[in-house]
Amino acid sequence: MNNATDSLSLWQQIVEDWNANGRDWTKPGFRAVAVYRFGVWRMGVQSIVLRAPFSVLYRMMFRKVRNGYGIELPYSAKVGRRLIIEHQGAIVVHGNCVIGDDCIIRQGCTLGNRYLDRPLDAPKLGDRVNVGAGAKILGDVVIGDNACVGANAVVLNNIAAGETAIGIPAKILKRKPVPEMAVSANDVLSLEAAMAAPSAQIEEK
Repeated sequence: MNNATDSLSLWQQIVEDWNANGRDWTKPGFRAVAVYRFGVWRMGVQSIVLRAPFSVLYRMMFRKVRNGYGIELPYSAKVGRRLIIEHQGAIVVHGNCVIGDDCIIRQGCTLGNRYLDRPLDAPKLGDRVNVGAGAKILGDVVIGDNACVGANAVVLNNIAAGETAIGIPAKILKRKPVPEMAVSANDVLSLEAAMAAPSAQIEEK
């Protein structure tokens, strides 16, 4: 994930998220991300006195999203651009979690710590990571760019870029090699003859 969000205004980030969510402002996922963006933005207000009313408003909206939609996305997490949270309910993101650009998180997902004696450990997701419904990503693990986490998978180890992990505990889904089809010269001649046959019948008529 890059720090491109730092160069965008709050409004520009929200418009990007709105476009990524199909331009539907009623989606709980979009609203949760919008509240997150606001929470991050208000921390940029240097004066504590001026920041105070924004903090009160943020806490109210954060609790509304958490209690009403079941989406817990604290401002302390580092979220990239165009995050999509599909559906709602039982979605928990650790405050130290890192999420890259263009990621998708679905209902029932937890991105949290694994051990009680290491409460600050949190997952780090690269760009374009696709997390299936009900998946749990726990501990200080790194999910590479373009990786996929299957539905209800429990991820306890790193996942390399482009890989797909499924199961409990999650394991890498091995791709079956595509067999190469050997084409002989006779096959080519037979195909050419078959393609030429209809043309010959038309000329005879």
